[in-house]
Amino acid sequence: MESKTAAAKAEAAPVTLDIARITQMIPHRYPFLMIDRVVDVIPYTSATGIKNVSINEPHFQGHFPQRPVMPGVLIVEAMAQTAGVLVVHSLGPEAEGKLVYFMTIDNARFRRPVVPGDQLHIHVVKERNRANVWKFKGEAKVGDALVAEATYSAMILDN
Repeated sequence: MESKTAAAKAEAAPVTLDIARITQMIPHRYPFLMIDRVVDVIPYTSATGIKNVSINEPHFQGHFPQRPVMPGVLIVEAMAQTAGVLVVHSLGPEAEGKLVYFMTIDNARFRRPVVPGDQLHIHVVKERNRANVWKFKGEAKVGDALVAEATYSAMILDN
């Protein structure tokens, strides 16, 4: 009996996905791939995306040259990409490469600027899903500081 419990716990252990695996799962590519790694993936439940913010990213040339700040819409996009990886991981290989479209973005709040050198930890939690529509709550943190949050829904479509 105990071996079944250990096997169940091993199956439920969080997964880590590297950049190579992420690019197999979602269609985004540079310069619009906003996550570098996804950790603590628990299918149908939650995941944490990691984004290493670098001065070399093209949006910093114009946002803002004197004081580079990561655009809030790109932080929300990082939340969506993290959720997309969670959805594909949950649904399995047949979902890889499918497009996921925003349907709603609600209650987006930006608490402090994200700047080059920061490492974003994007925590997403599935609130619900029905058929191909999924709703998530996302929070982005730098260290322990909450920098952005939003609730959003998306639809996964066949190509």
